[in-house]
Amino acid sequence: MKPDFVRYSCQIALPGFNEHTQNLLQNARVLVAGAGGLGCPTAQYLAAAGVGTLGIVDFDTVSDSNLHRQVLYTPADYGQKKVTVACERLQKQNPGIKLVPHDARITSQNVMELIAAYDIIVDGTDNFETRYLLNDAAVISGKPLVYGAIYQFEGQAAVWNVAGESGGRSPNYRDLFPQVDASQIPNCTEGGVIPTLAGIIGCIQANEVIKYLTHTGELLAGKILIFDAQTMQSRVIKIGDTSQARITKLVETVIVPTISAVELKIELDQDSVQLIDVRTIEEREEFNIGGEHIPIGVLLSRMDAIDKNKKIIFYCASGKRSAEAVKIMKLKYPGTAAFSLLGGLNDWTEVFG
Repeated sequence: MKPDFVRYSCQIALPGFNEHTQNLLQNARVLVAGAGGLGCPTAQYLAAAGVGTLGIVDFDTVSDSNLHRQVLYTPADYGQKKVTVACERLQKQNPGIKLVPHDARITSQNVMELIAAYDIIVDGTDNFETRYLLNDAAVISGKPLVYGAIYQFEGQAAVWNVAGESGGRSPNYRDLFPQVDASQIPNCTEGGVIPTLAGIIGCIQANEVIKYLTHTGELLAGKILIFDAQTMQSRVIKIGDTSQARITKLVETVIVPTISAVELKIELDQDSVQLIDVRTIEEREEFNIGGEHIPIGVLLSRMDAIDKNKKIIFYCASGKRSAEAVKIMKLKYPGTAAFSLLGGLNDWTEVFG
């Protein structure tokens, strides 16, 4: 056995595996989109397995609410870029592979360039706009995409857009969900998520990547796995053999106007804006900076409570939900001056305590 392969001896000893199989992993290029609850375990096991080039794309920073499920980070990493910390940790874990950090928000303008150099994409994102964007970009570029999603106690996993022997492609996300109203579905911060579920689904995603790259096992292509962490029961639902979705172009990313904590403080002192907290009641009671309280899940039904003639500032913990609130507002009332607090209360407390 080659000296470089000693660390992989246990997987090379598997039936159907050998040094050639390990070479397939070593020559592979995998992009993990999102360095959060799913991306952390996925990237950890792909790095450990010896995937030769592992790209990670994320634009967010580490906060204390991440730590219960994003196991690559520690309290010492607060405020640092997730992609930087993740790549540094994984490089130490396996010095023999190449880690490529992409510090960027995935948009319709950069997604094709981001995925171009990779063989397979892993979707570890936490919002529907990016999920559809990755799906559509993968279909247009002819690349497989490993999907994962978690909420409360339930997780899902699948492999989209795999080339078939007849020349067609397996179903993709739009075959299952042609479109979703994201405003009606709470995220993990609002609805909660058991941390172990992120590890389970993330590991399943890594497993599907390894199977795809090594041509072993039966992929979750044309079907979706549903896992319940409370009952420890899972089921695989058949979707179909071939995609019926027609995807020819990307949906343009909505650019969300933002305002910094310092700029917001000036606006508040001048009493010139309408401030809206889109977090849960529990989060608001723990800490808030004032304003109206309209949780994002009921924003559409509470539009009458918002003064459309004022400058509207939405805020949440990290800026993600407030960004979604701006999109919802702009969709309903395109002419409104709506902004998201950049970095949310995480940035606010760093600046003002």
